[in-house]
Amino acid sequence: MNKLKLRLQLEQYFLEDIGDRDLTSELIFGEGQIGKVIFLAKDNGIFCGEEIVRSGFKVLNPAAEVNIKVRDGEWIEKGQILAEASGPVSDLLKGERVILNLVQRISGIATKTNEAVRVLNSSHTKICDTRKTTPGLRMLEKYAVRAGGGFNHRYGLYDAVMIKDNHISFAGSIAKAVEEVRSKIGHMVKVEVETETKEQVLEAAEAGADVIMFDNRSPEEIKEWIRSVPNGIVTEASGGITLDNLQAYSDTGVDFISLGFLTHSVKSLDISVKVIVE
Repeated sequence: MNKLKLRLQLEQYFLEDIGDRDLTSELIFGEGQIGKVIFLAKDNGIFCGEEIVRSGFKVLNPAAEVNIKVRDGEWIEKGQILAEASGPVSDLLKGERVILNLVQRISGIATKTNEAVRVLNSSHTKICDTRKTTPGLRMLEKYAVRAGGGFNHRYGLYDAVMIKDNHISFAGSIAKAVEEVRSKIGHMVKVEVETETKEQVLEAAEAGADVIMFDNRSPEEIKEWIRSVPNGIVTEASGGITLDNLQAYSDTGVDFISLGFLTHSVKSLDISVKVIVE
């Protein structure tokens, strides 16, 4: 995780919530009143967000003392103390809600990713995410996928070519679309082609795609079509795959399975904050 980018994002998140000041805390607590906040797990799952807790309170007060008791990617149990932070009460209260919301969100993503990895139970096929992330939270959500044992797909529209059905329709064919991008990109950029038929798979392979995606295809179709993919071309399955049918894809031979639900509809992990005024 890019710590500089995280700090800049945290400043924006705090600005949105605090505005000019925390009216309630400043009216009740004096500047010198010291306290502690304790993060407690209220459910079992995978923890993610240690740097958010560490950096978050220090953005508001560099002198804040933060003690992280678990590492990202660790399994946590209900009732477990996850982190503590000490400092002026007004500063702790300014930050605890934003920090807690973020930690709950990405811990939920890490937990769901870990569940998907365990359900798939494959020594070959890897679980990865998609671009179906929350605007402004992509870096954190993709980090959470890694913490849960998954892998990242492209980060955005800028770091890889992904030729989808609409691109193919406008270009006229897969071959023409691949030829067009190959003539304009450097050797470090990968080209992925989304396919829906065996004929498209063959065309994508012939065109020199680096990655071929089987879009909304059954495990049986993938098992058959993947035999036509030359060695050296990475394969991916996506679309219509849920936790309920995920295990059926474990022996298809596909290299990656991308799952939008890891980030777009995940439930936050239940974590609470206890405040102690000293």
